[in-house]
Amino acid sequence: MQVLQVQLEIRPDPAEVGRARRWARSRLAGSGVADDEPLAETLILLVSELVTNAVVHTGCPAVLRLSFQDVCGTQSGAQGAAGGIVRLEVVDLSDCPPVPRHAEGDETNGRGLELVDGLADRWGWSAEGVGKRIWCELDRCPGPAPAPAPCGGGSSVTAPGVATTTAAGTASAYGGMAAYEVV
Repeated sequence: MQVLQVQLEIRPDPAEVGRARRWARSRLAGSGVADDEPLAETLILLVSELVTNAVVHTGCPAVLRLSFQDVCGTQSGAQGAAGGIVRLEVVDLSDCPPVPRHAEGDETNGRGLELVDGLADRWGWSAEGVGKRIWCELDRCPGPAPAPAPCGGGSSVTAPGVATTTAAGTASAYGGMAAYEVV
């Protein structure tokens, strides 16, 4: 299994959201994910939502990480990203847990985690040192979708600071790391 992980430091400034999107788009292209591929647009939207949440709700610096994990046995391009999983993580220094909201009518805020839940194949969060890690994954494997978690799936908090995800048995994207880049 090959894994490529890249990361970007994010300042607590709203302008960082656009920079994070541009950075993620360039990393996707460098990993064999075409700009016009539906996965690319979905991932860019997820980057935008999670980085916006970190910038707006924490006021702390954060780190955006993308991991490309080849788990389908396909090899495409230098990184083998034709199949597998793309994992997005935002780690920040705030110990406040993410609080999903449901926006009503014309409200302009409160849809971010609903979008993450609807677009990602899996997502969750956990305490990370003095802060937290919010992550989501998108499958890039051809073929059938992963089986839903027992009881219908969905994300729910089962214990303080630990969220379940829509698919059981998610492996860490850090095993077998082939490359690492810090920007």
